[in-house]
Amino acid sequence: MRVTLDLDDDVAALIQKVREATRASLKVVVNSALREGLVRMVKAPAPRKKFRTGGHSCGRCYLPNLDNTAEVLAITEVAENRRRYNVE
Repeated sequence: MRVTLDLDDDVAALIQKVREATRASLKVVVNSALREGLVRMVKAPAPRKKFRTGGHSCGRCYLPNLDNTAEVLAITEVAENRRRYNVE
């Protein structure tokens, strides 16, 4: 089958690098790259190992309710201003 392709610059550079290393023709390099890539694309991905993170206790929460973000921001801004301006 005869086809015209527009290759990105990085792909063309890789093809040229492979051609120089293997001294193969453009047709051979493109066919083998497409064959290998298409087989990988069709093949089902390997199952992933489950990733779990452990818990860590940071102590008690100093804010009464974390569900209300406006309240949390107000409390932390007051605390930050007290710290910044040395107000007790």
